[in-house]
Amino acid sequence: MEMKTAIRCLSALAQETRLTVFRLLVQAGFGGLPVNKIAEALGVAGPTLSFHLKELAHAGLIHGRQEGRFIYYSANYATMSELMAFLLENCCGGNLGLCTPATGRRPASKRSRKEVTNP
Repeated sequence: MEMKTAIRCLSALAQETRLTVFRLLVQAGFGGLPVNKIAEALGVAGPTLSFHLKELAHAGLIHGRQEGRFIYYSANYATMSELMAFLLENCCGGNLGLCTPATGRRPASKRSRKEVTNP
């Protein structure tokens, strides 16, 4: 990923509503969600949501598709993966095996029973 593309993606995500929308779409999976469900989940007005969806789409972080009367949006996992790879490119001197998992949590096998039951 080029620096300019990474900056565009990070800029799009550097706003609370857009980051929340993106995380919601990542959680929704490849099928995505219709605009009305996104608006309902976030409690955001249509025009405001439309603006934020446009910004995320411009950055290449989401895709929109028409299905009948509805527009569905889904996360662009390829761009998300490229951004993560770009950010971690030089992590730990290039030895990614030394890095903490992307979740920031230790693998379950290395956590105590208390940590696993009460994350």
